[in-house]
Amino acid sequence: MEKQDKESVMSKTKIRGLSQREVEIMAWLEFYQKYFFKSKEIKQFFSNKNNLYRGIQKLLSKKRIIKLNQNKYYLVPIKAKSGAWIEHDFMVIDEICNSGNYYIGGWSAANYWRLTDQIPSWIDVFTTNKKGRKIILNNKILFHQLRKIDKSKYVIKMINGHEFKILNKRETKKWLKLREYLL
Repeated sequence: MEKQDKESVMSKTKIRGLSQREVEIMAWLEFYQKYFFKSKEIKQFFSNKNNLYRGIQKLLSKKRIIKLNQNKYYLVPIKAKSGAWIEHDFMVIDEICNSGNYYIGGWSAANYWRLTDQIPSWIDVFTTNKKGRKIILNNKILFHQLRKIDKSKYVIKMINGHEFKILNKRETKKWLKLREYLL
């Protein structure tokens, strides 16, 4: 009797296009508010490593999770029926860089400090690890590689309870003046 009740409840919770296991994983992540997660955090839903990676690949192909870096993913919440959802750009960047050596600069920093009304089309991220361009969740990110990051150049701020690093206001003003001089 108990098994029938559980099956009837589970059949009602199935979302179109998602398997029961995928719905369970998404519901568990959402319940514990783990929107940014690593594969090891959901391994209890799978019997072995191959099934785990196959499950991740299925969720990626259905656009219910988004790969941020080698070992980190972003969960598109269940309430986003179409699979479209946007987190704040700065939170996504912090998660991509694993809260490590980086800071946000350029026009994004100038816009953050209200030194310009120009809305940047690309977000400049200065880091010791990566370089190149990446588009994640409709966020266009341009990574600039530095040898060493000067900790006095950036400040740590909060957005939606999440920390991120951004070029401080004084350095941003210097960057803008140099930009005006070059133009």
